Amino acid sequence: MSSHVTKPDHCSEEEWQLRVKLAHCYHLIDFFGWTETIFNHISARLPHIDGEYLVNPFGLNYTEITPKNLIKVDVKGNKLDDSPYDGNPAGFALHGAIHAAREDVHCVIHTHTNEVSAVAMKKAGFSHDSFYGAQLYGRVGYHDFEGITLFDDEKERMLKSLGDKHILVLRNHGIAVGEFDIERTFFLLWTVQRAAEIQVTSGALGGADVLLGEDVQTKCADLTQMLIKDSGFADKFFNAMVRKMELENGPCW
Repeated sequence: MSSHVTKPDHCSEEEWQLRVKLAHCYHLIDFFGWTETIFNHISARLPHIDGEYLVNPFGLNYTEITPKNLIKVDVKGNKLDDSPYDGNPAGFALHGAIHAAREDVHCVIHTHTNEVSAVAMKKAGFSHDSFYGAQLYGRVGYHDFEGITLFDDEKERMLKSLGDKHILVLRNHGIAVGEFDIERTFFLLWTVQRAAEIQVTSGALGGADVLLGEDVQTKCADLTQMLIKDSGFADKFFNAMVRKMELENGPCW
């Protein structure tokens, strides 16, 4: 993995490791084909610092992001370093609101792939009758579309829609997922994406689906949470995907 890049003297080791993981996460989103050109965002809260987080420099492709060029902002989107880049204002209302309100969420990823956006268009939202959809049972909130998320007055409504969940479906738009760290958030995003892909494919086949009972859905979701909580499962998955990406594409930076 390309974590051997030189750490700037002014950057703590803890912040640097976060920067390396976040930059890898951006590259993974591109590797899996989940980007929306230069748009969308992944943010990570800085350790032991309230109200500060790292985001992508707006205008760069995800493959151009490195640990050094990630920018530091506060929850209102104000830039806190001397980077020549700015952030994307459309991300601050969503990411800033979640980071300010949810102490248990240290990383937020926003995407709108074809499959996820298709599910977000449907009144019923996510099905929990597939292997991956069942893992999301009880974890999904829904927020009605109000246009591009630029305005402060929408923050409270988004947070109310999210509640204590970790997946926010932005209806007619896409999703935001958040977890305790980058590794768990990426694994959650992968699960959501797989659930959406299977749901879209199943819907195209025709015929009746085999439905799962609520008890099975609950059991599946609970077991998944147990698996990723302390076992290192999400870390292993994230690191394996970085190795796979760099084996195929070469070092990220």
